[in-house]
Amino acid sequence: MAGRGYTIFDTAIGRCGISWSPAGIIGVQLPEVREIDTRRRLYQLYPDARELRPPANIQIAIEGIAALLRGATCDLADITLDMTGIPAFSQRVYAYARQIPRGETRTYAEVASSLRASGAIYSVAQAIGRNPFMIIVPCHRVLEAGNYADKISAFGGAISKRRLLSIEGASPTVSKTLFDVLLPVAPPRAHP
Repeated sequence: MAGRGYTIFDTAIGRCGISWSPAGIIGVQLPEVREIDTRRRLYQLYPDARELRPPANIQIAIEGIAALLRGATCDLADITLDMTGIPAFSQRVYAYARQIPRGETRTYAEVASSLRASGAIYSVAQAIGRNPFMIIVPCHRVLEAGNYADKISAFGGAISKRRLLSIEGASPTVSKTLFDVLLPVAPPRAHP
């Protein structure tokens, strides 16, 4: 395997993309609304990658991702990731997230505490938001306080954390209502 490659593949939620280097997977892209947008995103992230037939180890990862997105149980712990250029703290967050069992969730604060970095909640959130290894590093299992499951990393395409958690059979998550979003920032009303 020489240089970087990528391929687009079918899943139950749409056409996903995966990119790799000789050292392992460098990114997984969940489907955008249109396949051309998924391809465009992969090109923007990995402009030196060529569209290639995936080697055996990448094909195994593709099959595992597709199985998980169908709702099947599949272990991706042995999939090799190329962490070149990923900050050390983010690598620790990703290693922790890979250990969260299917159907379970943790909050940013719980992850920070488990990493003995309880003051690093924001850093955990940033690492999760930048996760390039969607599904393999299940960032959808890490939620903000209150178990809100609406945000996902930039590699999540048009898919929400809530949808991924429902595929896994996780307990229902709480969603913010418009009231929840506006209440903290709305100024108090003056009473006559």
